[in-house]
Order: sequence, then structure tokens, then C-alpha cells
Amino acid sequence: MSGRTHTVTNQPPPLAEYDVFAADRALTEGVERHLEPALLDEVHAELSLLGRTAGSRQAQEWGRLANEHPPALRTHDRYGNRIDEVEFHPAWHRLLGKGVTSGLTSAWVRPAGHLRRAAAFLVWSQVEAGHLCPLSMTHAAVPALRAQPDLAEVWEPLLTSTVYDAGLRPAAHKAGALFGMGMTEKQGGSDVRANTTRAAALAESGAYELTGHKWFCSAPMSDGFLVLAQAPEGLTCFLVPRVLADGARNPFAIQRLKDKLGNRSNASGEVEFAGTWARRVGDEGRGVRTIIDMVAATRLDCVLGSAALMRQAVAQAIHHCTYREAFGGRLADKPLMRNVLADLALESEAATTLALRLAAAYDAGEEAFLRLAVPAAKYWVTKRCTPVVAEALECLGGNGYVEESGMPRLLRESPLNSVWEGAGNVQALDVLRALQREPAALNAFLMEVGRTRGADHRLDAAVKDLLTELGDLDGIEARARRVAERIALVLQGSLLVRSAPAEVADAFCASRLGGDRGAAFGTLPHTLGLEEIVERARPVS
Repeated sequence: MSGRTHTVTNQPPPLAEYDVFAADRALTEGVERHLEPALLDEVHAELSLLGRTAGSRQAQEWGRLANEHPPALRTHDRYGNRIDEVEFHPAWHRLLGKGVTSGLTSAWVRPAGHLRRAAAFLVWSQVEAGHLCPLSMTHAAVPALRAQPDLAEVWEPLLTSTVYDAGLRPAAHKAGALFGMGMTEKQGGSDVRANTTRAAALAESGAYELTGHKWFCSAPMSDGFLVLAQAPEGLTCFLVPRVLADGARNPFAIQRLKDKLGNRSNASGEVEFAGTWARRVGDEGRGVRTIIDMVAATRLDCVLGSAALMRQAVAQAIHHCTYREAFGGRLADKPLMRNVLADLALESEAATTLALRLAAAYDAGEEAFLRLAVPAAKYWVTKRCTPVVAEALECLGGNGYVEESGMPRLLRESPLNSVWEGAGNVQALDVLRALQREPAALNAFLMEVGRTRGADHRLDAAVKDLLTELGDLDGIEARARRVAERIALVLQGSLLVRSAPAEVADAFCASRLGGDRGAAFGTLPHTLGLEEIVERARPVS
């Protein structure tokens, strides 16, 4: 068609070729706050390098391709032999390889390893979220394996390696390995004690034969899996390698891959075990106790993943509104849009600040604090992700509803972390268990929020109301979500009062703790420092 009908104007430039780490002030300040000064230059350099890669057009293209070309299951080879392999687009391997080489599986063997990994997770997740699943499982498997020292001796160096070594081969022939996890079954879901997969002891010490299935098996092309099965003494944790020491394939029949709402680059499968060789991890009958440290680590990654999704969505919304003009001026300068953006930015910064505090607590060994803070944070931060992403998408108008913007992929991904690793009710009830069975957990939480006593009257009132709530045990199970929410909000408020700029802390306490807001985003009191909040969240590096 000859001739031009119009000139393209008033379209924001792509948010690309920028440093995702340096452009996030809440993240950079959080790293500086928690990190020892001697490590600061080294860690800042590695995160900035990763941040520039994450913000590059090339990495963004990898993310697009990995999702537009989802994994495909090949159950048999051309001759009819069972192979049970999943094929991924090359972009998946590039993303996964960059994650491994950037230390996303090596937190356990590096100084300040959990903090620097958490920051890297927050950065790299913004490129594409699906491939973080095997990285998360691999990272989280380490503490569970340590319950069986002889297995940890073999596998831990591979799991914490910074070498991405794709392909199914015996562990002895690999420079690095990835792990998955299989806990839930058709009949039980989160109630893993209802599992029916059976484990029969073999002559070899610690070896068993498994018969049964897993309804959700994450990352089925991993080198090994931690699974739960019923042994003679009860539910027990096992390590299932995909390939045996002699090079033979372990029976591991992938029935099909899940057709998921989001997370489409990542394979989640239904698998069956028939004569599958496994090694016991920990004692028989102690499966939940053995695997619980893995679950706790993956729950923190759910918090990190949701915080990363929120940050990317808010960054895109503010970037768009900074360049887009309507009704005589920039959208970002319109009072109502500024209110919406500031409200979103508050939610994002609160999530990032809380996630980094939890990671720092892992490095410091604050087990009592983490026991209560992790399930509360997992409950609340993952719940906030979907409404934040949906509102951020709306800031782009119709452009945000179009697949090319990247916002629909963020929206499809946004509910996932609330569902995986124990959905909302599971987390809320875990909060109650911590409160009822582990007094040290509540004491650690109260000491944490007590550090800001007297700094903000709304925060003080919220702590008092929470204690009143906890003092009333009538119908406590039905109020579990309310309790978990309040714990998370009080903790976020305390952290922001302690470390965030005054306008951020003031707005959070007024709206989230003082109740001075409506039910939707964009209903903050207009007298707050909204312009400063938006500018702080603007992705400029």
C-alpha cells in the first residue's frame, strides 16, 4: 500500500537497555542496608551486571520466545522406546543457564548468599518467571539433602555449582545438576499425609522401590527429585534420580504436561513410578520434617517471585505514564493517575523490603523469626500480586491488554505464587501453628516490630490491635487469614518506618495501617507525598 495515513506519535519507547537492579531504589537500598560493607562493591557489581543483562533487548526476547514456544513432551523415541523427555526452546536454556551462572542456586556456599541470591532473583525474575521454578527447587533441595550426609556429599556440589550442564546423565558425569520436587497426588493435594505412593525397601542400604504417582511434578527434566512416599514406618522423603549410576534411565513415566494458565515456559508434569529406584533422605516416617526446610525455602521464593512481578508491572506502568500524554499533559502528572501509580509503588516497595529482610534473616540464622514471618509473607505478598499487576496493566490502557506489551504474561503469572507451595489457607493455618506451638516465633516477631515502637502512632495502634486479636482464641481458625494479613502488614509497616523515605512510610501507614484509603488502588489521601513516591519508583538508572 503506497502512501502513509499517519505519523506514529505519543507512543512510549520500550523499557529496554537499562539496569534492572540500579533502576530499583527500594532494591538497591535494601541490599546496602543488609549487606556487610566489605562485600558491598563485589555484590553491587555482580547485581548490576545481571541487571544490565535483564534489561537488555536480547534477554527480553529470550523471555518472549520461551513463552511463545512452550515445552513439548516426547514420551517415546522413533523406535517406540520410552524416553520421557521434555523439549524446550533454546531461549529457555539461555535463561536457565544465565540464572545458574549468576548464583541463583549457590546461596548456601557463598557469604551473604541468601541476600545476594534474593536480590538476583528479584532482578532476573523480571525477564521471565517460568524458568525460576527449577532454579528455586534446586536451591531449596540443599537443606533437605543435608538430612542424609552421604547423599549431600554427592549432590550438593552439583546443585550449588555455577555451571549449567543440560542433559540427562549420571551425576558422576555432570558439572552441575538441577532438582525438582514431587509431593502432591490426585487424592490429597496439600494433604500430603494422604499420599498413597508406596516405598518398598531393597537389599541395598537406604534404597527403595517406589510405586505410585505424582499429580504435580515440577521441572520433570531435572536430574533428581525429592518426593514423598509411604514407607513401612510412614511418610518418608526420597531422592529419585532420572538416570541411575550405570547410565540406565530410572522408570519415570511422564503421562502429560499441565496446560497451565501462566508459567507456560516451564514444564509441570504428571508422573508415574513403577519399580522406580530411590534413596531414602532422613529417617522413615519423618518425610514432612525432612522436606519442610525445602518447602520453607521455596515459600520465600514465592514471596520473591511475586515481588519481582509487581516491580516489573509497576515499572512498566510508571514508564508508560512518564512518556504518554493525554488531555494536555503527561499521564504521570495527572493527579488521579499519580495517585494510582503511587499506591502501586507502595505495594511494590513494601513487598521488596519484606522479601529482602527475610533473605537477610536466612543468612543470620534467625529461625524463630522466619518461622512466623515466612508463611505470613507468603500468604500476603502473593495475594497482593494479582491486583497490583491488573491495575498496572490498566495504566497502559488498551495497549496493556495486548500481548506484545508483556503485561498479559505478567497477569497470567501473577496468581501462581499464591497457589504453589501451599495456597492461602495452608499458609494462614501455618501461621496459627507457629503462634500456638512455637512461642519463640511470636517473641521474635514482636522484637522485630518493637524496634519502631513510638515512631508512628498508626503502626503502634496496629500492633496493639494485632495483640488483641491474638488474645482472643474464639473462632481463631476462621480468622486465620485476618491474622496472617495483619502480621504481614505490621511487619511491612515496621520495616518501611525504619528504612524507607518519610513519604513512603507515611503513605503506607496511613493507608495500610490507618485505614485512610478506599478498596481500589488510587484512593490514597491526596495530601501525601505522591509525586515523590512515584518518582522514587520510576525505572531510571
